[in-house]
Amino acid sequence: MYRHGLVVGKFYPPHAGHHHLIRVAAAACERVTVVVAPSSRESIPLAVRLDWLREVHADTDGVRVAGVIDDHPIDYADPEVWDAHCAVFQSVLDADVDAVFSSEAYGEELARRFGAQHVAVDPRRAAAPVSGTAVRMDPVAYWDMLAPPVRAWFTRRIVVVGAESTGTTTLSRALAAALRDRGGVWSATGWVPEYGRELTERKLAALRTRDPEATVFDVTWDRDDFVEVAEAQNAAEDAAARTGSPILVCDTDSWATAIWEERYLGSTSPAVRAAARRPALYLLTDDKDVPFEDDGLRDGEHLRTWMNERFRSELRTRGLPFVEVSGAPEARLAVALSACDELIRQGWSLADPLVPPSRTDQEKELANSPSCSRTSPTR
Repeated sequence: MYRHGLVVGKFYPPHAGHHHLIRVAAAACERVTVVVAPSSRESIPLAVRLDWLREVHADTDGVRVAGVIDDHPIDYADPEVWDAHCAVFQSVLDADVDAVFSSEAYGEELARRFGAQHVAVDPRRAAAPVSGTAVRMDPVAYWDMLAPPVRAWFTRRIVVVGAESTGTTTLSRALAAALRDRGGVWSATGWVPEYGRELTERKLAALRTRDPEATVFDVTWDRDDFVEVAEAQNAAEDAAARTGSPILVCDTDSWATAIWEERYLGSTSPAVRAAARRPALYLLTDDKDVPFEDDGLRDGEHLRTWMNERFRSELRTRGLPFVEVSGAPEARLAVALSACDELIRQGWSLADPLVPPSRTDQEKELANSPSCSRTSPTR
């Protein structure tokens, strides 16, 4: 049993291999410090990675997660660079370490510099065949290696919006079902319903306890109602993203709530605007040639064209990504599936981390240095 173990990494992003490493260290130590040390150029904020690791290892006894930005170059052959990195790691330690746990080749030297024992953990990646580089290149292929909060961050959120009775629920349900039918990782594709409709049902039911003849036209709305809708929609979306596939389909969202608030109250409140997010894509359902179906909860047939124009105008003004769908349900679904496939094809575009210089880079640097003679013979 070691007194104090050390695990160092970028965790860009954290994956099953990282979690295995931390748990092995925790089982062998009285306490473990996990140092998350990314460079500032990377795309996932340090604070987010710390939150992820603390959540996943909340029940791993003796684990402390600390973070620090490390923008020093990577060069395993340069003792001064080693000193700089070790000073960064040391800055967030609260006691000496007597064991360094690592799956990387540099682990032996890192342990030596801390005067600690090196413990190699699964260097061949047999227990968890994954790496941060592999995940960044293709999160879909390694989806099962990601913890729920990491999945939520990577999930592409597709939001279907439109006026009443323009097919938003029909399309969003069909899209989620079609993705699930693809099987594999896609079988867990989630669908988030419209919370505003649920709240309307509750309001109408409450009215009918006092007046059995009440209709949806008797339902009233205030600012707090729309704040509740926006916050509940966000919460439901976030919960679904943790357990679903790389795409989450949503029947409206908190941004669309602002348009509905404007429709009922004449303007949008700062609280509702502040709740808005930016999903990967909006699908706007056209109202043309779609008959209005009164299901007892709809009251805006006369406003359908105005509502859709507001959605279209706001999407364009704010530069939000959207695709407009029209025609028969089959045609709409085909367009929506094609848009989803294009999003996945585009990938996630995460910035590369700092990496060791290649031999070619080192030779170029040497050739361009002032001390290098331009006429020296080729070696």
